[in-house]
Amino acid sequence: MKEAPLAIDRLDLLQTFVRIVDAGSLSAAAQQMGSTQPTVSRRLQALERSLGLRLLHRSTHAMALTEDGERCLAQARELLERWDSFEADVRGARNTPRGHLRVLVPHAFGQDQLMAPLLGFLQAHPEVSVEWLLHDRQPDFIAESIDCAIRVGAVSDPSVVAQRLTEIQRIVVAPPGLWGHGPPPEAPQQLAALPWLALQTFYRDEVTLTHEADGRRETFAIRPRLATDSLYATRRAVLGGAGIALVSAWAVAPDLAEGRLVRLAPQWVGDPLPIYLMHPYARQYPPRLRAFTAWMREHMPSPDHF
Repeated sequence: MKEAPLAIDRLDLLQTFVRIVDAGSLSAAAQQMGSTQPTVSRRLQALERSLGLRLLHRSTHAMALTEDGERCLAQARELLERWDSFEADVRGARNTPRGHLRVLVPHAFGQDQLMAPLLGFLQAHPEVSVEWLLHDRQPDFIAESIDCAIRVGAVSDPSVVAQRLTEIQRIVVAPPGLWGHGPPPEAPQQLAALPWLALQTFYRDEVTLTHEADGRRETFAIRPRLATDSLYATRRAVLGGAGIALVSAWAVAPDLAEGRLVRLAPQWVGDPLPIYLMHPYARQYPPRLRAFTAWMREHMPSPDHF
Protein backbone atom coordinates (compact mmCIF):
# COMPACT_ATOMS: atom_id res chain seq x y z
CA MET A 1 0.00 0.00 0.00
CA LYS A 2 1.35 3.38 -0.99
CA GLU A 3 2.18 5.62 1.97
CA ALA A 4 0.08 8.81 2.25
CA PRO A 5 1.96 12.10 1.77
CA LEU A 6 3.18 13.73 4.96
CA ALA A 7 1.42 16.89 6.16
CA ILE A 8 4.54 18.94 5.58
CA ASP A 9 4.55 17.78 1.93
CA ARG A 10 1.00 19.04 1.54
CA LEU A 11 1.98 22.34 3.07
CA ASP A 12 4.79 22.58 0.53
CA LEU A 13 2.24 22.00 -2.22
CA LEU A 14 0.00 24.71 -0.82
CA GLN A 15 2.93 27.10 -0.55
CA THR A 16 3.81 26.38 -4.19
CA PHE A 17 0.21 27.04 -5.25
CA VAL A 18 0.13 30.38 -3.38
CA ARG A 19 3.51 31.36 -4.85
CA ILE A 20 2.26 30.59 -8.39
CA VAL A 21 -0.78 32.83 -7.92
CA ASP A 22 1.27 35.64 -6.38
CA ALA A 23 3.96 35.47 -9.06
CA GLY A 24 1.43 35.34 -11.91
CA SER A 25 2.92 32.35 -13.74
CA LEU A 26 4.61 28.99 -13.19
CA SER A 27 7.89 30.23 -14.63
CA ALA A 28 7.96 33.32 -12.39
CA ALA A 29 7.14 31.19 -9.35
CA ALA A 30 9.91 28.75 -10.24
CA GLN A 31 12.42 31.59 -10.52
CA GLN A 32 11.41 33.01 -7.14
CA MET A 33 11.64 29.57 -5.52
CA GLY A 34 14.97 28.70 -7.08
CA SER A 35 13.32 25.74 -8.83
CA THR A 36 12.31 24.79 -12.36
CA GLN A 37 9.02 25.25 -14.19
CA PRO A 38 8.46 21.47 -14.65
CA THR A 39 8.97 20.93 -10.91
CA VAL A 40 6.50 23.70 -10.03
CA SER A 41 4.02 22.31 -12.56
CA ARG A 42 4.30 18.82 -11.04
CA ARG A 43 3.67 20.21 -7.57
CA LEU A 44 0.56 22.01 -8.77
CA GLN A 45 -0.71 18.87 -10.47
CA ALA A 46 -0.02 16.85 -7.31
CA LEU A 47 -2.06 19.30 -5.24
CA GLU A 48 -4.92 19.21 -7.74
CA ARG A 49 -4.91 15.38 -7.69
CA SER A 50 -4.81 15.34 -3.90
CA LEU A 51 -7.79 17.67 -3.64
CA GLY A 52 -9.65 16.30 -6.65
CA LEU A 53 -10.07 19.84 -7.94
CA ARG A 54 -8.93 21.97 -10.86
CA LEU A 55 -7.37 25.08 -9.30
CA LEU A 56 -6.06 26.98 -12.30
CA HIS A 57 -7.04 27.45 -15.92
CA ARG A 58 -3.77 27.44 -17.85
CA SER A 59 -2.95 28.26 -21.44
CA THR A 60 0.17 29.28 -23.32
CA HIS A 61 -0.37 32.97 -22.61
CA ALA A 62 -2.66 33.21 -19.58
CA MET A 63 -3.47 31.75 -16.19
CA ALA A 64 -6.58 32.26 -14.07
CA LEU A 65 -8.00 30.81 -10.88
CA THR A 66 -11.01 28.54 -11.14
CA GLU A 67 -13.89 28.98 -8.71
CA ASP A 68 -12.46 26.11 -6.65
CA GLY A 69 -9.05 27.75 -6.89
CA GLU A 70 -10.41 31.00 -5.41
CA ARG A 71 -11.77 29.12 -2.40
CA CYS A 72 -8.60 27.07 -2.04
CA LEU A 73 -6.38 30.14 -2.20
CA ALA A 74 -8.15 31.94 0.65
CA GLN A 75 -8.04 28.88 2.89
CA ALA A 76 -4.46 28.06 1.93
CA ARG A 77 -3.29 31.50 3.02
CA GLU A 78 -5.04 31.13 6.36
CA LEU A 79 -3.68 27.59 6.88
CA LEU A 80 -0.11 28.65 6.08
CA GLU A 81 -0.34 31.61 8.46
CA ARG A 82 -1.60 29.29 11.19
CA TRP A 83 1.25 26.88 10.48
CA ASP A 84 3.77 29.73 10.76
CA SER A 85 2.23 30.68 14.08
CA PHE A 86 2.36 27.05 15.26
CA GLU A 87 6.03 26.76 14.32
CA ALA A 88 6.80 29.99 16.15
CA ASP A 89 5.04 28.72 19.28
CA VAL A 90 6.82 25.39 19.24
CA ARG A 91 10.19 27.03 18.77
CA GLY A 92 9.50 29.56 21.49
CA ALA A 93 9.61 32.41 19.00
CA ARG A 94 6.07 33.75 19.29
CA ASN A 95 7.31 37.28 19.91
CA THR A 96 10.16 37.28 17.39
CA PRO A 97 9.01 39.01 14.17
CA ARG A 98 10.46 37.40 11.05
CA GLY A 99 9.47 36.84 7.46
CA HIS A 100 8.11 39.04 4.67
CA LEU A 101 5.45 41.77 4.70
CA ARG A 102 3.64 43.24 1.68
CA VAL A 103 2.39 46.72 2.56
CA LEU A 104 0.29 48.98 0.32
CA VAL A 105 0.75 52.71 1.05
CA PRO A 106 -0.36 56.00 -0.57
CA HIS A 107 1.94 57.08 -3.37
CA ALA A 108 2.98 60.50 -2.04
CA PHE A 109 2.64 59.90 1.70
CA GLY A 110 4.32 56.51 1.41
CA GLN A 111 7.50 57.82 -0.18
CA ASP A 112 7.77 60.85 2.07
CA GLN A 113 6.26 60.93 5.55
CA LEU A 114 6.15 57.16 6.04
CA MET A 115 9.77 56.46 5.14
CA ALA A 116 11.24 57.38 8.53
CA PRO A 117 8.89 55.04 10.46
CA LEU A 118 9.51 52.29 7.90
CA LEU A 119 13.30 52.53 8.11
CA GLY A 120 13.10 52.57 11.89
CA PHE A 121 11.02 49.40 11.82
CA LEU A 122 13.49 47.62 9.53
CA GLN A 123 16.37 48.58 11.79
CA ALA A 124 14.52 47.38 14.89
CA HIS A 125 13.44 44.08 13.28
CA PRO A 126 16.33 42.73 11.18
CA GLU A 127 14.59 39.40 10.46
CA VAL A 128 11.65 41.09 8.69
CA SER A 129 11.70 42.22 5.06
CA VAL A 130 9.10 44.59 3.59
CA GLU A 131 7.69 45.01 0.09
CA TRP A 132 6.60 48.68 0.03
CA LEU A 133 3.93 49.14 -2.66
CA LEU A 134 3.03 52.73 -3.62
CA HIS A 135 -0.54 52.99 -4.93
CA ASP A 136 -3.48 55.35 -4.32
CA ARG A 137 -6.21 52.70 -4.40
CA GLN A 138 -8.12 50.28 -2.25
CA PRO A 139 -6.14 47.10 -1.54
CA ASP A 140 -7.30 43.66 -2.62
CA PHE A 141 -5.79 41.84 0.32
CA ILE A 142 -6.44 38.29 -0.89
CA ALA A 143 -5.75 38.57 -4.61
CA GLU A 144 -2.58 40.63 -4.12
CA SER A 145 -1.31 38.92 -0.94
CA ILE A 146 -1.31 42.28 0.86
CA ASP A 147 -0.62 41.90 4.58
CA CYS A 148 -1.71 45.41 5.52
CA ALA A 149 -2.33 48.81 4.00
CA ILE A 150 -2.00 52.40 5.14
CA ARG A 151 -4.77 54.60 3.78
CA VAL A 152 -5.39 58.34 3.69
CA GLY A 153 -9.11 58.97 4.19
CA ALA A 154 -12.07 57.19 5.73
CA VAL A 155 -12.33 53.39 5.75
CA SER A 156 -15.81 52.02 5.04
CA ASP A 157 -15.10 48.32 4.51
CA PRO A 158 -16.57 46.42 7.50
CA SER A 159 -14.56 43.29 6.70
CA VAL A 160 -11.19 44.84 7.63
CA VAL A 161 -9.61 45.91 10.90
CA ALA A 162 -8.80 49.64 10.71
CA GLN A 163 -6.64 51.43 13.30
CA ARG A 164 -6.44 55.21 13.20
CA LEU A 165 -2.82 56.36 13.30
CA THR A 166 -2.96 60.15 12.92
CA GLU A 167 -4.47 62.82 10.68
CA ILE A 168 -3.20 65.26 8.05
CA GLN A 169 -3.93 68.98 8.08
CA ARG A 170 -5.00 70.61 4.78
CA ILE A 171 -4.59 74.22 3.69
CA VAL A 172 -5.25 76.36 0.59
CA VAL A 173 -2.14 77.52 -1.29
CA ALA A 174 -1.34 79.56 -4.40
CA PRO A 175 1.70 80.91 -6.23
CA PRO A 176 2.52 84.50 -5.24
CA GLY A 177 0.31 87.08 -6.93
CA LEU A 178 -2.07 84.66 -8.65
CA TRP A 179 -5.01 86.47 -6.98
CA GLY A 180 -3.98 89.79 -8.51
CA HIS A 181 -2.92 93.00 -6.78
CA GLY A 182 -3.08 93.51 -3.04
CA PRO A 183 -2.71 91.15 -0.09
CA PRO A 184 -3.62 87.45 -0.31
CA PRO A 185 -7.34 86.64 0.18
CA GLU A 186 -8.29 85.94 3.79
CA ALA A 187 -11.93 84.80 3.46
CA PRO A 188 -13.36 81.70 1.75
CA GLN A 189 -15.76 83.82 -0.34
CA GLN A 190 -12.75 85.48 -2.00
CA LEU A 191 -11.36 82.10 -3.06
CA ALA A 192 -14.34 80.88 -5.08
CA ALA A 193 -13.62 83.20 -8.02
CA LEU A 194 -9.97 82.14 -8.37
CA PRO A 195 -8.81 79.37 -10.74
CA TRP A 196 -8.84 76.06 -8.88
CA LEU A 197 -7.13 72.70 -9.14
CA ALA A 198 -8.98 69.65 -7.79
CA LEU A 199 -7.34 66.75 -5.96
CA GLN A 200 -10.27 64.59 -6.96
CA THR A 201 -9.58 61.82 -4.45
CA PHE A 202 -10.90 64.23 -1.80
CA TYR A 203 -12.76 67.07 -3.57
CA ARG A 204 -14.03 67.75 -7.07
CA ASP A 205 -16.53 70.58 -7.54
CA GLU A 206 -16.85 72.11 -4.09
CA VAL A 207 -14.62 72.96 -1.15
CA THR A 208 -15.47 73.18 2.56
CA LEU A 209 -13.28 75.17 4.94
CA THR A 210 -13.48 75.54 8.72
CA HIS A 211 -12.37 78.56 10.74
CA GLU A 212 -9.78 77.31 13.21
CA ALA A 213 -10.75 79.72 16.00
CA ASP A 214 -14.55 79.51 16.11
CA GLY A 215 -15.46 76.44 14.04
CA ARG A 216 -17.51 78.28 11.39
CA ARG A 217 -17.79 76.34 8.15
CA GLU A 218 -18.01 77.67 4.61
CA THR A 219 -18.75 75.59 1.52
CA PHE A 220 -18.43 77.00 -1.99
CA ALA A 221 -18.49 75.61 -5.53
CA ILE A 222 -15.40 75.51 -7.73
CA ARG A 223 -14.83 74.86 -11.44
CA PRO A 224 -11.39 73.19 -11.60
CA ARG A 225 -9.11 73.94 -14.51
CA LEU A 226 -7.28 70.70 -13.74
CA ALA A 227 -8.36 67.64 -11.77
CA THR A 228 -5.98 64.85 -10.80
CA ASP A 229 -5.70 62.04 -8.26
CA SER A 230 -2.03 62.82 -7.52
CA LEU A 231 -0.94 65.08 -4.67
CA TYR A 232 2.47 65.58 -6.27
CA ALA A 233 0.90 66.53 -9.62
CA THR A 234 -1.39 68.99 -7.83
CA ARG A 235 1.58 70.59 -6.07
CA ARG A 236 3.52 70.88 -9.33
CA ALA A 237 0.53 72.46 -11.07
CA VAL A 238 0.13 75.04 -8.30
CA LEU A 239 3.85 75.84 -8.47
CA GLY A 240 3.46 76.21 -12.25
CA GLY A 241 0.78 78.88 -11.82
CA ALA A 242 -2.23 76.87 -13.01
CA GLY A 243 -4.40 77.67 -10.00
CA ILE A 244 -4.92 77.31 -6.26
CA ALA A 245 -5.57 74.07 -4.39
CA LEU A 246 -6.46 72.54 -1.03
CA VAL A 247 -3.52 70.27 -0.22
CA SER A 248 -1.83 68.43 2.63
CA ALA A 249 0.20 70.93 4.65
CA TRP A 250 3.26 68.66 4.86
CA ALA A 251 3.54 68.49 1.07
CA VAL A 252 3.95 72.24 0.63
CA ALA A 253 5.74 73.19 3.86
CA PRO A 254 9.14 73.74 2.10
CA ASP A 255 7.46 75.78 -0.67
CA LEU A 256 5.78 78.05 1.89
CA ALA A 257 8.99 78.46 3.88
CA GLU A 258 10.97 79.44 0.78
CA GLY A 259 8.31 81.73 -0.69
CA ARG A 260 7.42 79.64 -3.73
CA LEU A 261 3.83 79.36 -2.48
CA VAL A 262 1.57 81.47 -0.28
CA ARG A 263 -1.12 80.26 2.09
CA LEU A 264 -4.55 81.75 1.35
CA ALA A 265 -7.25 82.30 4.00
CA PRO A 266 -4.73 81.36 6.69
CA GLN A 267 -7.36 81.19 9.45
CA TRP A 268 -9.26 78.51 7.52
CA VAL A 269 -8.45 74.82 7.00
CA GLY A 270 -9.90 71.89 5.14
CA ASP A 271 -11.25 68.90 7.04
CA PRO A 272 -8.28 66.85 8.24
CA LEU A 273 -7.65 63.54 6.50
CA PRO A 274 -7.43 60.53 8.84
CA ILE A 275 -4.63 58.00 8.36
CA TYR A 276 -5.57 54.36 8.95
CA LEU A 277 -3.61 51.13 9.04
CA MET A 278 -5.88 48.29 7.96
CA HIS A 279 -5.66 44.56 7.41
CA PRO A 280 -8.07 41.64 7.03
CA TYR A 281 -9.58 40.17 10.15
CA ALA A 282 -8.01 36.90 11.34
CA ARG A 283 -8.20 34.85 14.49
CA GLN A 284 -4.44 35.17 14.89
CA TYR A 285 -1.83 37.45 13.34
CA PRO A 286 1.83 36.64 12.67
CA PRO A 287 4.39 38.39 14.88
CA ARG A 288 5.75 40.45 11.97
CA LEU A 289 2.32 42.02 11.34
CA ARG A 290 1.70 42.63 15.04
CA ALA A 291 5.13 44.26 15.35
CA PHE A 292 4.62 46.46 12.26
CA THR A 293 1.21 47.62 13.45
CA ALA A 294 2.51 48.46 16.93
CA TRP A 295 5.55 50.26 15.50
CA MET A 296 3.48 52.44 13.17
CA ARG A 297 1.07 53.37 15.95
CA GLU A 298 3.98 54.45 18.14
CA HIS A 299 6.15 56.21 15.55
CA MET A 300 3.66 57.91 13.26
CA PRO A 301 4.19 61.70 13.33
CA SER A 302 1.60 63.65 15.31
CA PRO A 303 -0.99 65.86 13.56
CA ASP A 304 1.00 68.95 14.58
CA HIS A 305 3.88 67.67 12.45
CA PHE A 306 1.73 67.91 9.36
